[in-house]
Amino acid sequence: MEIANWNNVAVLTSTVDSAIDAERLAQTAVQARVAACVQIEAIHSHYEWQGSLERSAEWRLVFKTLPEAVDGLLDWLKAEHPYEVPQLLLRMEAVHPDYAGWVAAQVDIKKVSCQR
Repeated sequence: MEIANWNNVAVLTSTVDSAIDAERLAQTAVQARVAACVQIEAIHSHYEWQGSLERSAEWRLVFKTLPEAVDGLLDWLKAEHPYEVPQLLLRMEAVHPDYAGWVAAQVDIKKVSCQR
């Protein structure tokens, strides 16, 4: 299959400081149908916050959704996220049409649009 036949899926990445928050965000995003799936990874982050160098355990969340659902997912995530300034990274990934079809079946565009 030629890459030209592949579709785009939006991949939004964020982090939280507890496994409980990671699980809550992942489960509620899928239940709310703003994301087709969410992966959770344990990581260690190094950063400066309010003048201090920090190192902390965090959990990375990787949300997969439709490109047209990104604004609704961002609005939802900003409202649900526990951080004052959450990391929100967005990229588009070329994916096999079968996977893109599955993502499209999982995300409710009408519901995502109502989040806004």
